[in-house]
Amino acid sequence: MLTINRLSHEDALVLIHGAREKSREIGVPMCISIVDESGNLIAFERMDGGKVTSITVSADKAYTAAAARKATHEYNAVNIPGNLAFGIHTEVGGRISTVGGGLPVIVKGEVVGGIGLSSGTPAQDMECAEAGLKRFYQAIE
Repeated sequence: MLTINRLSHEDALVLIHGAREKSREIGVPMCISIVDESGNLIAFERMDGGKVTSITVSADKAYTAAAARKATHEYNAVNIPGNLAFGIHTEVGGRISTVGGGLPVIVKGEVVGGIGLSSGTPAQDMECAEAGLKRFYQAIE
């Protein structure tokens, strides 16, 4: 029998809050997705002005980060012609994201979920995702 550790809905809201604050600070409204350790959606927020296409993109970034246990920008670095990982973005029905903005949520060395943001540049999405993680880790200390 397995014991699974995963984010709670309350944890997801903490992550969203931290990401939302940074988004407001930089002036870019975001779509923010939080998933459990297997990539299933726990919570979502589309800020006023968040791009409609970013709804799915943020969810796919969070899915990738949690299910693959890797930041999306790490896939970006290897998803180039000639590399063995080229084309990874076409896997899992096209849900694997290679665009920065998806980060795994890791507690005590274990991936318990993922956060994905979209609507800004990849660097802005990453900055806001990192702010969500920072708020979460402060809350659980």
